Amino acid sequence: MASRLLWRRSATAAGIYGSTALGILGAVVVLRVLGPTDAGRFSLAVGMAAFFQLLLELTSDEALVKFGFRYAAQENWCRFHRLVRLTFSWELGASLLAGGIVAILAPFADSLFHSHGLQTPTLIAAFLPPLQAVESMGAAALILRSRYDIRAGFQSFSMGLRLVAILVGTQIGVTETVVAVVAAQVVTTASIVGAGLAALRRFPAAAPEPLGGDRRTVLSFVLQSSIGTGLVSLRGWIAPLALGIVRNPTDVGLFRGAQAPLLGFASLSAPVRLILLTEQTRDWEHGRPAVVFAGLRRYVIGTTMLMAVALAPLEVAMPWLVRLVLGHKYVPATDAARIVLGAAAIQLILGWTKSFPVTIGRPGLRIVAHGVETAVLLPLLIVFGKLWGVTGAAVAVLVSTCAFAAVWAVLVVRLRRAPLSGRPGPVEVTAT
Repeated sequence: MASRLLWRRSATAAGIYGSTALGILGAVVVLRVLGPTDAGRFSLAVGMAAFFQLLLELTSDEALVKFGFRYAAQENWCRFHRLVRLTFSWELGASLLAGGIVAILAPFADSLFHSHGLQTPTLIAAFLPPLQAVESMGAAALILRSRYDIRAGFQSFSMGLRLVAILVGTQIGVTETVVAVVAAQVVTTASIVGAGLAALRRFPAAAPEPLGGDRRTVLSFVLQSSIGTGLVSLRGWIAPLALGIVRNPTDVGLFRGAQAPLLGFASLSAPVRLILLTEQTRDWEHGRPAVVFAGLRRYVIGTTMLMAVALAPLEVAMPWLVRLVLGHKYVPATDAARIVLGAAAIQLILGWTKSFPVTIGRPGLRIVAHGVETAVLLPLLIVFGKLWGVTGAAVAVLVSTCAFAAVWAVLVVRLRRAPLSGRPGPVEVTAT
């Protein structure tokens, strides 16, 4: 049993780090081949789709993982299968709405971002939200079987297809790159949905029945989790989109280059976060909270020690890294990349905050933390971005990340004063 668990964790790490390498390589190809201006256009087109997808999605996959493990522990297969059908329909409906909004806004993209040639790629990118939403539900089914190793393998497969699409598309132009990325996503979604359906068939068959008293709890969880995820989307995409509004696509391209440390560090913790979500949610639902908190302590101590050793050398090497990875056209983004590196280090240490609220059934914690972060980020981004361009936007990201960390410090103190013990009966979803 222990050897099988070690194998799955190792395979998960290999799969996610492989997908990370492929994803970073794809981002570098976009930045280097298209150049700052066209890379900015590509980021704006794809970013609009990602922004509205994350803003409107219902994160039904998280509800499926949380309550799916609960019903599996209870062997309540009738409600389990009802939950699968409900969450899939909710996620698909929300993603279609997001794609529709992007399609409606596409004709106004050029005037909104002071550019040209954005309408067609933005319209094509509108297909991404429903495709990625269906993919996420297939992935959730794999997690319910504790096959996060297979999920990680599909992530590598997905990023490999995306890289091929980018390599082909960037040789022609921005629109062609978006078309190729959407085509790669179609193949990815079809593949992982097939694997997810196979995983679901391994659960005991039962006729779906209404969730009864749990329906309100599930809906409350989905609503609060969705709001929290929507605020996360503001952190990830509002910066380049807002910068495009107050500046221009060239600055957006430079800023996307400066965001490379965020992408790299988030990817560094991705395998651990996937394992935490799967194993800690299962442990929590089986009444083992001490195991959950012990895992969090190990994660925080490990990442803090890693950053204490690595941060200073990376800051010193940043000018060389920018020239090596992104090219000389991105040298103006060097100071911004150094500032973003500090934010990336903080976010790495706080990487557990994405899965922990889902594990304990309190997604409202994310609303509080990301709400404060967004309230700090948006006005600073508009003011600093307008005044100092890419560097000003990076300062706004760092300050808002510090605010996010401060909020979680307060929340953790409150949780320790009122410790959560055992597996709660009805899921507590209050914000604080």
